[in-house]
Amino acid sequence: MTTNIDNLVVLFATTSGASGDLLGSDEKELIQLVWQVVDLANKKTGKLNEVFIRPKHLELTDECKEESGVAEETISSAEPLGNALNQFNQRLIAEVDGASLCLCTDGQLHIRQVIHPEASSKNIMLPECFYSFFDLRKEFKKNFPSSADLKDLDIQVMANYLNITTDSSADTSAALNVQSMASIVLALISEPVCYNFTHPERVNEKFETGTCSKMERVDDNTVIRARGLPWQSSDQDIARFFRGLNIAKGGAALCLNAQGRRNGEALVRFVNEEHRDLALQRHKHHMGNRYIEVYKATGEDFLKIAGGTSNEVAHFLSKENQIIVRMRGLPFTATAEDVLLFFSPACPVTGGKDGILFVKYPDGRPTGDAFVLFSCEEYAQNALKKHKEILGKRYIELFKSTAAEVQQVLNRYTSAPLIPIAPAPIIPVLPQPPFVPPPGVRDCVRLRGLPYIATIEDILEFLGEFTADIRPHGVHMVLNQQGRPSGDSFIQMKSAERAFMTAQKCHKKTMKDRYVEVFQCSAEEMNIVLMGGTLNRNGLSPPPSVVPADATALYQPQVLLNPRPMQPTPAFYPASAQLFMNYTAYYPSAPTLGAQPGALVRMHGLAYNNGVKEILNIVQGYQSPPESMALVNSLCGQPSSSDALVTLPALLSAKQSLQDRGHMHLGGPFLDLQLL
Repeated sequence: MTTNIDNLVVLFATTSGASGDLLGSDEKELIQLVWQVVDLANKKTGKLNEVFIRPKHLELTDECKEESGVAEETISSAEPLGNALNQFNQRLIAEVDGASLCLCTDGQLHIRQVIHPEASSKNIMLPECFYSFFDLRKEFKKNFPSSADLKDLDIQVMANYLNITTDSSADTSAALNVQSMASIVLALISEPVCYNFTHPERVNEKFETGTCSKMERVDDNTVIRARGLPWQSSDQDIARFFRGLNIAKGGAALCLNAQGRRNGEALVRFVNEEHRDLALQRHKHHMGNRYIEVYKATGEDFLKIAGGTSNEVAHFLSKENQIIVRMRGLPFTATAEDVLLFFSPACPVTGGKDGILFVKYPDGRPTGDAFVLFSCEEYAQNALKKHKEILGKRYIELFKSTAAEVQQVLNRYTSAPLIPIAPAPIIPVLPQPPFVPPPGVRDCVRLRGLPYIATIEDILEFLGEFTADIRPHGVHMVLNQQGRPSGDSFIQMKSAERAFMTAQKCHKKTMKDRYVEVFQCSAEEMNIVLMGGTLNRNGLSPPPSVVPADATALYQPQVLLNPRPMQPTPAFYPASAQLFMNYTAYYPSAPTLGAQPGALVRMHGLAYNNGVKEILNIVQGYQSPPESMALVNSLCGQPSSSDALVTLPALLSAKQSLQDRGHMHLGGPFLDLQLL
């Protein structure tokens, strides 16, 4: 858009930290504004103006003292930022006397990386003039394309190119820079150049929400990944963190974990590469008390999170300038009328039923999630005050949401189930992977009690110096039957010695306010747990598979049933369901079990109230049906407090049971297993 401008306000900002190309990269506060008005019509300059600013932290870096020449005593008596900006605006308006004006700075940093971010963090409303400006370096490059590259241009290079001599009588370096910039502007607007300043840079006043199609092309050089966000952050909070930089419409996408909850990351799409590069300079800047990590990302990453294909979602999000609130934990029977009643009358929903979007599985079953539109911030804040209030018989969680989160949640639930359910196929046994050591080598560690939101990066940080001893791809998260984190993980180390040291040094260290137990174990134990088995104080139990008795002859020793969890029963496994497991898959070095004769094991030291169920837990995985167990009764006909007899179908199983589980503890005295 072409703009007719009467005056250019040449502005230079100084912070208490780095200057030059690093200005604003260290989050240091403003301490000085220097400016001078250039009358474009009359080609003359006004007086030099200066205002000092008192920061919250008065300490100046040595670089700042040397470059700016400003002393701490000078700024200690100055006005805070809000008052200083008011002084700047009033003096500027008085000088131009109603004529149009536009700021002009040396590059992008003064406006985008210093003034806007600091004003945003301090909740200060900036005057209108700070939302448009001319980048003197870009304007100079347009006129003199044969000059130095844009990244190499600075005030001194431009002045030398135009043979402008600088006045060294200025009190501070900022004043000297402003005078030099004013001279460069005069040279540009005068003959023979006669340049017109007509297309200023724009700073977005607010973030625009919107949708993104998966078919849209997104430039890889415009996307970043922000990590470490507070879990309750919204897209507006992200836009506030990047204030001064122009985010593309709908370009802030919060990432969700496997459970549909925010994981503290977001993908942000900017209008061009220049703004993306400026965003990368905000790496480890703070949002509240948290520092945010900023990394490069790709357009494909952004489309995976924010891209959508649902017409229903597009229609729901077509109402612009609406605030989205996510409801989680709804009763499955909840209707639109229930939701409207839940929010009325303090916070009416935009469009009534049309402002509510229920999230459903592909088969139409409700997920317990919904998104609701509100027309203004006041209504949304009133709605969020109902967080954890009761609807039906359940409390409802409420969060401020984004258009990208709506797309992501709908994509997650409607494209495919979170945990694909398929019949358990019969597959051939695969050869043991090359990284699995011989049986008995305890070169793994088990982490128990992890926070459910823990990631692999959190585990690596938790292990610290022992991270270097982890085998490639050696971190394995254990999931429960619903596909959610169980709080356990296994780590494969390079040697048993390093696994032992890891368990010794890291046991009961804290991760996210929880202490984590670390134990040394073997790869065999790890494999069985990852395949659905259990590893607890009762020993190691491979995952069972239920197979009819007349079908066991169909399976050869080299065939494995994909493990499926058995439904729990109130007592023990019924006699009609025979347990069958081919252990050559779990223990490749073991011979076929069917060739071994049976054996009788005596269990001595049982508590008086132990029954068949407790004995089954002890011999779980050794193919012992309930009818093969007998409690030894006392003379009075009651179970004794000492003995039971168990028939194991294989001698190898009996020996293994004695080796693994001899002298166990089962709710009473230690248990003694003897082979008869």
